Amino acid sequence: MKVAILIPPSEGKASGGGGPPWQPGTGVLGELDGARAEVLSALGPDVGRRPTLPAIERYTGVLYRELDWSSLPAPARRRGRATVLTFSGLWGAVGPADPVPDYRLKMSASIPGLGRMATWWRPRLTDALATHLRGRIVWDLLPIEHSAAWVPSAVAAPRRCTVRFVDRRGATVAHWNKLLKGALVWHLLVEPVEDPRALAGWEHPLGYQLDVGASDFGSDPVRLVFRQG
Repeated sequence: MKVAILIPPSEGKASGGGGPPWQPGTGVLGELDGARAEVLSALGPDVGRRPTLPAIERYTGVLYRELDWSSLPAPARRRGRATVLTFSGLWGAVGPADPVPDYRLKMSASIPGLGRMATWWRPRLTDALATHLRGRIVWDLLPIEHSAAWVPSAVAAPRRCTVRFVDRRGATVAHWNKLLKGALVWHLLVEPVEDPRALAGWEHPLGYQLDVGASDFGSDPVRLVFRQG
């Protein structure tokens, strides 16, 4: 069964780039190109003229450093190009190979004429994902800010999995959350699973393991809890 992995962008971004400025038809979810052009127009002409990098090279935050794309075996990178989607205030969502200029626009930001980006993107992104995610197992690793940009219940995915990392006392881990998710994405690309229970045999590099008793495999979405060992 096909899989999709939804992750947030990062505030940290590589500067510059060797690719041409963004043009419609150069990335996944091409049905969003008109909406992307609207956002670029609202931001002014500068962003749309900047050179681009593939999204996976543009984003340089903690999650992406831990994902360490260049360390993935070639089959895992191919899988990643087909499964990973990064939510974005400017683009709605992009794939790893999509050309992205250097930009600053949070999903929680507001633009005159468009409003708050998460609200503006919600119907557009939901419609696009309803097609793109149909029939896929969805690993939803989005924070609240980016979860607000779509309506999961409107997407016919057979299973959506969410993840929470907790310390030994059961308190949610906030500070290391992005790092922990980055390592999980790396593992899912190298050793993909259809049944989330299969992660019971995986130990996170920082010692977190799936807490089967605290997880809820029968809920919608599936709620997985990884506890610090």
